Amino acid sequence: MSSKTISASDLRKRLADALDAVNNEDILIVTRRGKKERAIIDLDRLEDLLAVSDPEYLARIKEARESDEYFSHEDVFGDL
Repeated sequence: MSSKTISASDLRKRLADALDAVNNEDILIVTRRGKKERAIIDLDRLEDLLAVSDPEYLARIKEARESDEYFSHEDVFGDL
């Protein structure tokens, strides 16, 4: 994971390019008056972060890992 920094004024000027530069591995840090204010991240990454912060989701993963009944990545997706 890497991060890039852009000022709010540059972001206004180059919004489309800035959004194109953000992918699942990058975070775009937006500064205002030289201070870090906000971050722009890929939507898939946000969904992953929300999922892992959900206690019910984490409990279901733990339960699945402890179970003898599970499918491997290869079982589900094969040779894509």
